[in-house]
Amino acid sequence: MIVIPRNWENPSILHTNREPARAHYVPYADFESAKQGKRGRSPYYGTLNGAWKFRYYDSVTDVPDGFQRTDADLADWDELLVPSCWQTNGYDQLHYTNINYPFPCDPPFVPDRNPAGAYAREFEIPESWAEKDTYVVFEGVNSCFYVWVNGSFVGYSQGSRVPSEFRLTGLKTGVNRIAVLALKWCDGSYIEDQDAWRYSGIFRDVYLLARDKKHIRDVFIRQQLSDDLGSARLDIELETTGEVEATVRLIDKEGHEVGGGEIVLNGSGTISLAVDKPALWNAENPYLYRLSVRAGDEMLVFAVGVRSVEVIDGVFTVNGRAIKLKGVNRHDSHPSLGQTIPLHHMIRDLKLMKRHNVNTVRTSHYPNDPRFLDLCDELGFYVIDEADLECHGLGHGDPSDERGSHLLTDDPAWREAFVERAVRMVERDKNHACVLIWSMGNESGYGPNHIAMQEWTRERDPSRLVHYEGAAPHYKGSTNTDSLDMESRMYATVDAIEEYALDQANTKPLFLCEYSHAMGNGPGDLRDYWDVIYRYPKLMGGCVWEWTDHGIRTATPEGVPFFAYGGDFGDVPNDGNFCIDGLVTPDRKPHVGLLELKQVIAPVRIGLLGMTENGVSLEIANLRDFSDLSDIYVHWLLEENGNVVRQGTVWQLDAGPGATQRLELETSAGNGVRLLTLSTRTKEQSAWAEAGYELAFAQFELEAARPEAEQGTSDGSSFSRNARKLRIRQEGSELVLEGSDFRHSFDLAEGTLRGIAKHGLEMLSAPARLSIWRAPTDNDMHVKRQWLNEGYDRAGMKTYTCEWRRLDDANAEIAVSFALGGHTRKPILRGEAVWTFDGAGEISLAVNAEVREGLPYLPRFGLELTMPKGNEEVEYFGYGPHESYVDKRQSAKKGHYLTTVDDLFEPYIRPQENGARYGTEWAIASNELGMGLRFESDDPFSFGASHYSAGELARATHHHLLRKSEETYVNVDYKMSGVGSNSCGPELAERYRLAERAIKFRLRVKPVFKEDE
Repeated sequence: MIVIPRNWENPSILHTNREPARAHYVPYADFESAKQGKRGRSPYYGTLNGAWKFRYYDSVTDVPDGFQRTDADLADWDELLVPSCWQTNGYDQLHYTNINYPFPCDPPFVPDRNPAGAYAREFEIPESWAEKDTYVVFEGVNSCFYVWVNGSFVGYSQGSRVPSEFRLTGLKTGVNRIAVLALKWCDGSYIEDQDAWRYSGIFRDVYLLARDKKHIRDVFIRQQLSDDLGSARLDIELETTGEVEATVRLIDKEGHEVGGGEIVLNGSGTISLAVDKPALWNAENPYLYRLSVRAGDEMLVFAVGVRSVEVIDGVFTVNGRAIKLKGVNRHDSHPSLGQTIPLHHMIRDLKLMKRHNVNTVRTSHYPNDPRFLDLCDELGFYVIDEADLECHGLGHGDPSDERGSHLLTDDPAWREAFVERAVRMVERDKNHACVLIWSMGNESGYGPNHIAMQEWTRERDPSRLVHYEGAAPHYKGSTNTDSLDMESRMYATVDAIEEYALDQANTKPLFLCEYSHAMGNGPGDLRDYWDVIYRYPKLMGGCVWEWTDHGIRTATPEGVPFFAYGGDFGDVPNDGNFCIDGLVTPDRKPHVGLLELKQVIAPVRIGLLGMTENGVSLEIANLRDFSDLSDIYVHWLLEENGNVVRQGTVWQLDAGPGATQRLELETSAGNGVRLLTLSTRTKEQSAWAEAGYELAFAQFELEAARPEAEQGTSDGSSFSRNARKLRIRQEGSELVLEGSDFRHSFDLAEGTLRGIAKHGLEMLSAPARLSIWRAPTDNDMHVKRQWLNEGYDRAGMKTYTCEWRRLDDANAEIAVSFALGGHTRKPILRGEAVWTFDGAGEISLAVNAEVREGLPYLPRFGLELTMPKGNEEVEYFGYGPHESYVDKRQSAKKGHYLTTVDDLFEPYIRPQENGARYGTEWAIASNELGMGLRFESDDPFSFGASHYSAGELARATHHHLLRKSEETYVNVDYKMSGVGSNSCGPELAERYRLAERAIKFRLRVKPVFKEDE
């Protein structure tokens, strides 16, 4: 067994021989190489990424002594790519848990069977490094590790997501050997209890740096803007390892030197630069200067964004302007590599965010890879940089202990462990313009240790705000919040944030660090939040939880690929699919929720002022904070009954930041539904979008008239509908209703429509049924218990009476008195359904129903029909082209759509209700020849068609386990309840619930052959 100090269970030992934290940089030989940021072009950089010899042990007690020696024979060891996570390479247990610790809650102790990974590799020191000091930098190792070089102990470190740097001695030119022992658990694991997969190993880059014997160790670029923003002063604090002469130059974006100077210092010193009329950095215009610091052989280069961050009269400002943080929470997450994130993957994330109008990232719940912040500086993002600190599971360690969640923040023995999490983050990232706010971690109680973190941070860097949501009063921690610059809430209701904004006693701005939980088919409340956020200057904005689904790419034994979640690998405890809660899929395909966010937080809004003599008057509002609209144009389209009648482009827009301007458009008069759609688009290509990219749209219905009932569906006959005779005969309990080209049948015993046929083609494969059930969405997880308890999922129809009568030669009526309910419980609702049949083959349904008092709101109410194989085509007039619900439709455009049943489907990783189309005026489900059923109503309805029944969607735990039916299930709903965000957010708002007790539903169903239209 290897003999090493048992540091992993001692919170007073956080490192051995580790260098003090410093700003992130790599020394280069010249400015141009440094400016390009390609580390491999520095002669003072040597990567240790690549193949390492590796052996996994179930316990550190199984690790043999000697692997770290230079003569150790490792020929039979595995090879493991560094950086990587053990678990994504087949070692140890893939494990997802949110709150609960995956080991007994007994801080600082961890299991005796503590898995360990032993690493070793050889590396060469070039002769050019012989006169230099060599350092090794580990940018991320989870959770603690020991290092040896050439058999000699170098040091120990913990704190998984910030760098650990060691000075190496005893090196020789030529071949050397480095060995690392990483442990899965340590006392630090108690404060790394983030909602994520639990990964281990050397998961970020490892490299060597050759430094001059006397060199600049740290740089802190402080800045001060004048009140009028017309000038700035940069105070460049330098820390050295000995006496050096430093030359400092500030270079603007065009390559011109705008300031510089020289300084001789030994230990520390400051050089100040004055900048006249500085170009200011912000997320819309991320202007960066480059600061070069030359000392000896080394050139250090830092991107500098000049900007200010302040709270003015309770309002959050950047460069003196009130701004809104339109953000997302982002974990380091890759579907195959786990927490090891390639550079191109970070770029892909950020460009995708830009394309969807996101301007802010909260690094939940730890500092991201340092290159991520470089990209945020360059592309323009505001960042809430969060310390690697969460001990959520403490509250579950002893549920009877009301102070359990505050255990570690109250304990002086853990003070240094807490404070160091802030120190290492702040020191690493202090020179990044993108970082506006330091966050002191997440869900870790609130007490003296947090206050110590905050006080240190404010003293070290007063230029930014300090945030910690765990200080909110409902957590019942310390009441001392003087060291926090802002209030923060998770999943507060819309009413609650408005109440905060209206209370004049609240003098700090409010930030929603998490809101609108984007799990599964959601979120459905984004517009509600942003209507209020825009209304009140005191509300800073917020970050949706969260950016991406954390599914792990895997496959069944038969090779069927799928994304796995908690429990799929036998991991206990686990939180199931609670990690599948993002705006994009694991492989970064946008969910509809991201399209909703894009529209709701768009930088441009267009409002209809009214009709004019020649057309319409509109107002375009510029919601940007620093840019005018000169780089945007508007393309508009006028449609009548789905046909384009006029279009045009407004090329010149000039509204300044926060300003509005009027647009006057000439539109002609017309009949039917007239839709005006305006699309705001980019004029030029950018780093994240092509020219002509749509930022947002607006749509207005200019006339209230709806399409003519028979638009596009006339049967082509010269006979009036009422002139056609309806033949009726009863055969036992079956009532047959026939005309010249149709035959319908009704089951009088069951009280339902059994068959619809036209020209001999049967269009139902099962009796029609009234339905209230939907496959619960992830955001239904709490109300679902009530639904199941009341039997919504098992509700069948009881027919009390069923009577038919002929109205005249061409019309007949069937009246059904019914109830819907399931075993054990009283009926959910009672009512009467009146079916009317006419000589043209059209079927009308009128339902009047009363819902029992005291029940939870209904998921839906409507008619479900099962159509035979081959009915794949869907045509409708309503909202599209993607799914839409009463509270999730801002990104959908009203129009005429032709699609397929498969394309209506949204393949959520865990199957659930999906694919509905809110506000449908009419719809046709048919075969490819256009033979099918047309649905219409006097009021818009929710429409859906799927190859999966609600029962199948509810039963399946993963998308790949769904059994696709050849039949088509069509749902035409009076209403569908909204989707909300109640998996973690507030309950679904009452206005989005199907909660009325009296239901009046009207529907017309007609068999059609579109070739005859």
